[in-house]
Amino acid sequence: MPTVPPTAPPTAPPLFFVNNISKIFPLAEGEAFTALDNISLEIHEGRCLMIAGSNGSGKTLLMQIIAGLTQPDGGEVLFRGQPLYCAGQKERRATTTALRGELGLVFQDADAQIVGETVLEDASFGPKNLGLRAADVKAAAEQALACMGLSEKRDNSPRRLSGGEKRRLAVAGVLAMGCGAVIMDEPFANLDWPGVVQTLNVIRDLKNSGKTLIVLTHELEKALALADRLVIIHRGRICDDGLPAEVLDRLDPAWGVRDPRRNYSAVKDCSWL
Repeated sequence: MPTVPPTAPPTAPPLFFVNNISKIFPLAEGEAFTALDNISLEIHEGRCLMIAGSNGSGKTLLMQIIAGLTQPDGGEVLFRGQPLYCAGQKERRATTTALRGELGLVFQDADAQIVGETVLEDASFGPKNLGLRAADVKAAAEQALACMGLSEKRDNSPRRLSGGEKRRLAVAGVLAMGCGAVIMDEPFANLDWPGVVQTLNVIRDLKNSGKTLIVLTHELEKALALADRLVIIHRGRICDDGLPAEVLDRLDPAWGVRDPRRNYSAVKDCSWL
């Protein structure tokens, strides 16, 4: 892989350090499928990292491992220098607990994240499970809904929200927990134009507020202008990693990612906002 300039000062420790992660699934008759193959990358605070790849490239599985939801078969993930997967159960529990308070997930299927009967109840779920006092939970949830422009729908059923509003509600739940980092998995899936624009506004506002963003998508034409760094994954391997324009200059059609600049003049224009 070509050498690329660092995207953060070398003195800044990464929020996540992913080192030689592998994930292997058994198949019939003793065969195996390598879904992730020696994935290594650093994720720094306050940056917007975009991970691109075609469907089945391994993006979602990598997200699950970084978030501590799935254990790799090889390699390690460090969160603030502490291992998520280690032999010491107490140490792992402490690291996982810290991670849950700092990392929020917005899944591709927004309906899968709905747990409350009302919008306010749904936004309250995360901080409630962090053990906050009832009054603090309510205040955090209401403030998060206000930030996402959902205050007027606080008593509505979340199932009746539009696709874009459901994405905003998922982010509100993350904000209510006080998370400083957010992973968004295919955030534009199944959204119409207004929904995409709503979601892009959320990503832009989170970035401007200093949040760490990891956006997994194959729709670079909609959001690449917001990325500080671009990683390409193909068949479970990192093919390239660096500044978006430089990665696109090296893009191989075999990776299954389309260069969005065919329809735009430059990376800074690759946005539906």
